[in-house]
Amino acid sequence: MHIHILGICGTFMGSLAVLARELGHTVTGSDQGVYPPMSTQLESQGIGLMEGYSAGHLEPRPDLVLIGNAMSRGNPEVEAVLNLNIDYMSGPEWLAREVLRHRWVMAVAGTHGKTTTTSMLLWILEQAGFNPGYLVGGVPLDFPVSARLGSSDFFVIEADEYDSAFFDKRSKFIHYRPHTLILNNLEFDHADIFENVEAIERQFHHLVRTVPSQGLIVRPALDPHLDNALAMGCWSPVQDTAIGSEVTRTADWRAELLSEDGSRFMVIHHEQPVATLKWGQTGMHNVRNALAAIAAARHVGITPDHAVAALCRFSGVKRRMELLADVGGVRVYDDFAHHPTAIATTLEGLRNQVGDEPILALIEPRSNTMKQGVHRDNLLASAAQADRVLWANLNDMDWLQELVGAWQADNGDTDLHRVESSVEGLIERVLDDLPSPCHIVIMSNGGFGGIHGKLVAELERIRG
Repeated sequence: MHIHILGICGTFMGSLAVLARELGHTVTGSDQGVYPPMSTQLESQGIGLMEGYSAGHLEPRPDLVLIGNAMSRGNPEVEAVLNLNIDYMSGPEWLAREVLRHRWVMAVAGTHGKTTTTSMLLWILEQAGFNPGYLVGGVPLDFPVSARLGSSDFFVIEADEYDSAFFDKRSKFIHYRPHTLILNNLEFDHADIFENVEAIERQFHHLVRTVPSQGLIVRPALDPHLDNALAMGCWSPVQDTAIGSEVTRTADWRAELLSEDGSRFMVIHHEQPVATLKWGQTGMHNVRNALAAIAAARHVGITPDHAVAALCRFSGVKRRMELLADVGGVRVYDDFAHHPTAIATTLEGLRNQVGDEPILALIEPRSNTMKQGVHRDNLLASAAQADRVLWANLNDMDWLQELVGAWQADNGDTDLHRVESSVEGLIERVLDDLPSPCHIVIMSNGGFGGIHGKLVAELERIRG
């Protein structure tokens, strides 16, 4: 079968392309923005990529078109699919029908940390010899590709709450029917499709409704929005996680920190110490991610000590505080954070790791929610752990310039927060009076105009 995918370079649709290819299908796809790491992965799998959208991309005529949720009516390729009466469906529907049916699905949902937690759980199962199938919305450093079929009954999947397609406005994760479900957290996001946080809570509740009574839900003990989602009805066992003494009652799983930056902690199950995890990850968000993965793995028979042993060797995920270069003491990281909470927790983790060494954050507010200015009230405070912050206004957002300008006027400081409208301007500003050692964190959920490679090249030219 010839399957053509619209929006193929998105992390989800690109992973579907890999699975379809593994199933033996001929796979092609179109996308407006073709950039690594997904474009590189797809090309290595022998999947044909076409730049932009055109009716001509449907020649020869495919047997089926999978339409990504970024596609809308008016897109020339979408219109051609409808006019030519080509079979089409959403990516999540195809995945549920062709891959997930009759498998033990282990899903990871939440506003933050889905990709990392999914990768942790996958790595634990892999090290235990399960050879699970998986789909991760990113590129795990411990695996060559972002998806595979696997050879066992188990399938680990990142479960996104974003809508399925222009013709199916249900959240993607409604299609997956997990037996084991991790709910990482719940906050307001995706303002382009959700009116308020209550609408997201309702979608999470719909997901909870699909978990069998012999299944398991793992969640953090402190999350009021998850409380609301579960209060609408829950028919499955629930286990909760916590760090230290943040809850007065007993949590099912708890981490006792042995290092302030989260690089060492004791795993406690029902108030009994079971293992000590020492690893290369930092930050309280990763401690929580690890606890959830350990709890979910136990549900399929992997003991906590074996799960911890696997996580001690966990490499992480591409674009999650990925160290790109160390040039003369200037360390450059790539991070996917694009929500105030994610920005704050990522920078807090780095601060706890590096102490007083200077941190420079380059942040591109790029998501649809960010572009609308929904998070503007919390945006500057989210970068409080950085010594300098450069905000990339590559999409000409008036509110961003006004926000930073008001802060500068109120504080009489034009150095802590600055706005630049071009990649070249950002690089010039970075290199101006750059200390060594220091840490540069580039934060965006997109290609950021290729700033990663350009900045490293300039640093190597000047300091290498």
